[in-house]
Amino acid sequence: MKKHILTLSMIVMLAAAGQPASAQRKAPTASPEEIAQLRADVEKQPEDLKAHEAYMKAAVATNPEVQAQYDKWIKKYPTSATIPFAIGKRLTSHEDPRAEKYLLKALKLDPKMAAAWSALSNDVERRGDFEKTAEYLRKATEAEPGNADYAFYYAMRFDDTDPAKYEALCLDLIKRFPESQRAAQALYWLSFRLEDPAKKLRYAQMMSNEFPPEKYSWSRYGMDLYWDILLKSDPAKALQVTERMTAMKDTEEYEKTEWARRHDLTARMIKARQLAARPDDALQALQGANPRRDAGAAEELVLLKASLEAAAGRNQPAYDSLLKFQERTPSDKVHETLVTYGSKLGKTSAAVNADIRAAQLARAEAATPFTLDAYLTKKPVSLADYKGKVVLLTYWFPGCGPCRGEFPHFENVLKKYKGKDVVYLAINIVREQDAYVLPFVKNSGYTFTPLAEDPKRNKGNLKSPGAPTNYLIDQDGRIIYSNFMIHGNNERMLELMIDSMLAPKAG
Repeated sequence: MKKHILTLSMIVMLAAAGQPASAQRKAPTASPEEIAQLRADVEKQPEDLKAHEAYMKAAVATNPEVQAQYDKWIKKYPTSATIPFAIGKRLTSHEDPRAEKYLLKALKLDPKMAAAWSALSNDVERRGDFEKTAEYLRKATEAEPGNADYAFYYAMRFDDTDPAKYEALCLDLIKRFPESQRAAQALYWLSFRLEDPAKKLRYAQMMSNEFPPEKYSWSRYGMDLYWDILLKSDPAKALQVTERMTAMKDTEEYEKTEWARRHDLTARMIKARQLAARPDDALQALQGANPRRDAGAAEELVLLKASLEAAAGRNQPAYDSLLKFQERTPSDKVHETLVTYGSKLGKTSAAVNADIRAAQLARAEAATPFTLDAYLTKKPVSLADYKGKVVLLTYWFPGCGPCRGEFPHFENVLKKYKGKDVVYLAINIVREQDAYVLPFVKNSGYTFTPLAEDPKRNKGNLKSPGAPTNYLIDQDGRIIYSNFMIHGNNERMLELMIDSMLAPKAG
């Protein structure tokens, strides 16, 4: 069974990766005279990529005048691959669909240009053509086999489609680039994405030992994942991890604070288990224990507290604490334990599920209505159109890597509900990327209904602070779940969320 593991560092990284490049675009800050000089510098050295970068940074590559200038240069220097590559790469960094034609032009002139293949892979991934993404990354690695970046991204293309190939490519990368940050990054994601618990632990240990967090930033990010694994299997080693990270120098203040919190949490949980024969003393030891966003630790803590309450003969508090957890972040283990304690209170499994639904509805609120244009039909679609159905609503945009990473996991879950009253809507929040949307849906085969955001609408309680942002709305238009992320380790959580909303109504 897959577990929900979402660490704080992962949340921070995914949130940062989900910000549209367009949000960072700025108007030209250089004066017309300075831009003219930088343009003249390119004229003098048209093969100098740095000169191109300086010019496009000052003038902003997405400006129509800049692209018109490059079209002129491409005609003037018809054998230069550098010129179309320069503008294509820059547009790719802006997640601009116009990048493709320039990159294809560059590669026609120079098929061995690895950086162009890599940039083109980014563009076609935003178009949902994942086979071409892998093909172009393969060509980049073949053109420049000594580049760890290309090797890493090529391996990552197979994490969902071919786990065995993904693992083999990562291990090959680690062998060929033993000093690279990419090797540490590969171990991080192997530990996170592979399902086998033994492999998850093995690669986390390898990351910790062979790529120490004192030297490798990705290992530093990954130590909270290692700690989460150990907290369940070897709490004493988990405590050692917190001691190591708390003592580590040159860390940000928030990291020190987080590791101090994890150290306190781990020590309290170890102490509580030692005092299990005296449940009240054990519960006292847990006072102040704070798992924050460490989802695995939060589940372990609530189960431990409930077991101690039950051991003290207090089944109702044990039941209530698990109910509060389950109705927000459902898991099979918590549900099974909840049913056990419920039976001691005379509740059937159906009554337990009714309690979960009642708790959900007690905090639910009506979703702010909306009407948006559908890309596929060119007709307006309203949330009210789906009354009587469970709605999975996600905010995304084609350039959002975490969004693209989440979609296959949504698909894995939603295919189990084919023919049932569940629909899947995706609102594109970056309208500058409209040209990517239909190709993405067509090429990827994903089943969501893409909708075009209206930047002027009142989002109310369906806000989108970033992408992805997700909501589950019930048959009566009420928000039941929000601010969750789905990945390979917690698909089951989404399934349980939907099941709880599709459960027959009591009475």
